[in-house]
Amino acid sequence: MISFDPQTLVYDARGLIPCIAQDETTGEVLMMAWMNTDSVARTLETGRVTYWSRSRSAYWVKGETSGHVQELVDLRIDCDRDCLLAVVRQTGPACHTNRRSCFYTAIRDGDETEIMAPMV
Repeated sequence: MISFDPQTLVYDARGLIPCIAQDETTGEVLMMAWMNTDSVARTLETGRVTYWSRSRSAYWVKGETSGHVQELVDLRIDCDRDCLLAVVRQTGPACHTNRRSCFYTAIRDGDETEIMAPMV
């Protein structure tokens, strides 16, 4: 086994790396958000998925205010080391629109179609 150092990942010019969240049970893609070196380390240390909010320039622990927590099951690195996959146990909706997934709009026959209603 190799000891992991978050600094060995490939970050963009802003020091960020995309992270896709996937439900551990269904395999459903829930969302994509950004991480930096410290949020990767915090996620691994706490088991609570922690992103970097570009709009607020602050750490964002998923579910900290909404209660829609992402508990880390597994953190995976892609072959180029420039994208992460967080396999998670999701509590409630993952999307701020109150939908299970942020990917609720499909392009079908050239038109945008909502394929997922907000959770009640």
